[in-house]
Amino acid sequence: MIGRLLKSLALAGTLWLAGCADQFVPESEWPEASPAIWEVSNAQGEKGWLFGTVHALPPDLIWGTPMLDDAFSQSGVLVVEVTNLDAEYGQTLIETLSRTPGQPPLSTRVEPAERDELRALMQAADMDDDDFTDIETWAAALTLSGAVRTGDPRNGVDRAMIAAADEIVGLESYGRQMNMFDTLSEAAQSDLLYGVARVHAQGGSDAMLSAWVSGDAETMGEHVNSALDFSPELRRVLLTDRNRRWTAQISALIDEGRAPFVAVGTGHLVGSESVVEMLGEQGFTVRRIQ
Repeated sequence: MIGRLLKSLALAGTLWLAGCADQFVPESEWPEASPAIWEVSNAQGEKGWLFGTVHALPPDLIWGTPMLDDAFSQSGVLVVEVTNLDAEYGQTLIETLSRTPGQPPLSTRVEPAERDELRALMQAADMDDDDFTDIETWAAALTLSGAVRTGDPRNGVDRAMIAAADEIVGLESYGRQMNMFDTLSEAAQSDLLYGVARVHAQGGSDAMLSAWVSGDAETMGEHVNSALDFSPELRRVLLTDRNRRWTAQISALIDEGRAPFVAVGTGHLVGSESVVEMLGEQGFTVRRIQ
């Protein structure tokens, strides 16, 4: 069985501090923690849990709860998107895949009506066209998104859970994730770039972090749908196809009695065509418990 979340003091201030004195809990202006958790069971009573994560968080955002700790402690295996979160490896992989000389100016790789928002994003990131002369559009989008986000990937939910788990299963490899972006059509890469610019123009990630930590799945679902509905290719490649593959893997783990605790990006658990919906369609009972 996976041990309690609080296996080391290194996690203090990030997860629920059961029985800990108030002075050890950092002050936070974020909403009280109640991120969404679902319990999944099959007809034989075998269980699993789904928890929507955020891959990068500000240090003062407290997200652990007693319910989360309890569900995690009952589980048999932690299931995450990728088990290898080595930042150096990831950066090397992105650089290898994304460098193609002779790229057009980044500010021209979206539609004319979208360029003001892209320029505002580039300005906020303290970057310009010269920074992307040999960088493919998908990698430019990821770079700009990382440059302006509120959180730090070293403070991601998945990292904390991986550090606390005894047994871990990855749903896909980091290489597969990057190849997924690298093989997008140029039109879809342009949509991805504009999507990042549009999110920034609408107030960045703070509103979504507040919705996530407070368990506002409806707002999160609306965000996912609005971010991908304008690009059928992005929705299929980044969301629907992956959700279908993951659902097959998760359902097998539940049926095998492995009691998986599934911690994946919240966008995969909310909105239409989510893992939650797909498991329900396969006959599993899915019940939100937080």
